[in-house]
Amino acid sequence: MAINAIPTSSDIYLEVNGKKVAVVQSYSAQSTKSSTAVEAFGESQPVATIPGPNRHVLELTRIYATDEALADGIDFYSLEDFDLVICKPDRRVIYGGCQWSKIGESGALGASVVEKITVVAARRLETRV
Repeated sequence: MAINAIPTSSDIYLEVNGKKVAVVQSYSAQSTKSSTAVEAFGESQPVATIPGPNRHVLELTRIYATDEALADGIDFYSLEDFDLVICKPDRRVIYGGCQWSKIGESGALGASVVEKITVVAARRLETRV
């Protein structure tokens, strides 16, 4: 019996208007979905549930701006409506409509890296390659 390995990420980056602006060393993602119970008169338990919206929260670690983005004067604090692209050997996962909710920095001379960014994404799309 063969055991299939879980495909790992080969490239993780932030994209603004189709342009790669930063590479990301690692990430963690958590998606949640709320639901509402539908109750009926005279029933002791809910008769159904109605799905609510999905929520995608990602924590990115060690974000490096690309040379081109640095030359353009990138400012992570002003990034809005960007995409996070995660390339895996068999597919691409794109978190779109992203907004940052938390940025943590650690500094070193001459470094152009942000240590952690927490991102909230409006949508998640998976495409096969």
